[in-house]
Amino acid sequence: MLKDHAKIIHAIALSGEVIGRKKLQKMIYIAKKMDFPFQERFQFHFYGPYSEELTLRVEELCNMGFLNEVKEKKGGYYQYRYTLTEAGQEFLGMNAIEMPRLGDCLTDINTQNARFLELVSTVLYFDNLPDDEVREKIQTVKKSQKYTDEEIDAAYEYIESLKGRAVQ
Repeated sequence: MLKDHAKIIHAIALSGEVIGRKKLQKMIYIAKKMDFPFQERFQFHFYGPYSEELTLRVEELCNMGFLNEVKEKKGGYYQYRYTLTEAGQEFLGMNAIEMPRLGDCLTDINTQNARFLELVSTVLYFDNLPDDEVREKIQTVKKSQKYTDEEIDAAYEYIESLKGRAVQ
């Protein structure tokens, strides 16, 4: 059980800081789709793939004092920042996680904005469908985002670049 918690801590430690709950969800989902061994189950939700298990694990890690969650008011909404605490570092030291190349992927993913990661994760969620059907799905389920063909092309290119860095 705690091995899965350690993987989340490891991911945040490698990222340095993750700004936004949605971004954290997308980062873990994309890493999982790149064959990194995250166990959380994801379902399609309003902002794309979402895992209630991941939300609960992050909450537990904050309650245990392993993650620091800072809530900031940003205009009309709140944004959350996640970093590792000293206790989290110690826990990670006792629970070594072997995921070579994860840091390279997460560092890159963390530099992308949440809107783009929502698109990338949506493309990956429907990766069992042909390209034209994926594009159609995006225009249907993400209508309010108004993604352009160029943005969808960029998402596909980005996925290919990540596959080159990830576990083979």
